[in-house]
Amino acid sequence: MRGVTVKIAEVSKKYGLSADTLRYYERAGLLGQVTRTKSGIRNYSDEDCERIEFVMTMRNAGIPVEMLAEYVSLFERGEEGAILRKAVLQQQREIVSKRITELNETLKWIDDEIESCA
Repeated sequence: MRGVTVKIAEVSKKYGLSADTLRYYERAGLLGQVTRTKSGIRNYSDEDCERIEFVMTMRNAGIPVEMLAEYVSLFERGEEGAILRKAVLQQQREIVSKRITELNETLKWIDDEIESCA
């Protein structure tokens, strides 16, 4: 996808996101303004695709769309928003770390149950 623009169907297929999800992310301010043709068809650039990858990573970390929109807004403020972005990431890191601990405990319980069935 380097150096060219691609349509929403191609982006949807590449990232495993529905076209509706991509449109929603754009409306929510997570993708910025995606370029459109004169007839209104979205053309995703390399930069847009990088932003989608970023959004997917953050969503996989469990960051809610609203918090992610705030983070993107802070990012667009440049250095001025850096301290606040760091705080958002630190908060999310704590949440993810706690989730990992809980999942490891659940996995141990499942392993113990499997062992008891042997």
